Amino acid sequence: GQKAQLARQGGHTRLGFEGGQMPLFRTMPKRGFKNINRKEYAIVNLDDLNKFEDGSEVTVESLKDNGLVKKELSGVKLLGKGELKVKLTVKVNKVSASAKQAVEAAGGTVEVI
Repeated sequence: GQKAQLARQGGHTRLGFEGGQMPLFRTMPKRGFKNINRKEYAIVNLDDLNKFEDGSEVTVESLKDNGLVKKELSGVKLLGKGELKVKLTVKVNKVSASAKQAVEAAGGTVEVI
């Protein structure tokens, strides 16, 4: 086993080569799809916003400072889970219809940036 393909200059096979046998990665079926253009948003619910004082302005930076958002990703989206008890001015990248309705019902405003 001294003189053969591995003893020659440049004599190595590519990764996954199995000596002519059908490679494992070609025997397995393809699964799924990964969208490279997908935008993923950091999610904030209405009941999380009750931490803020009445009449304050909620921005992406203030959400980060309070620990409600760890990574901004493609932006911040406000969802309508829970109940909002304070009047706020909310500035986020996206907002659901139910969340917008709940903020305005509490006397606040929503601005999409």
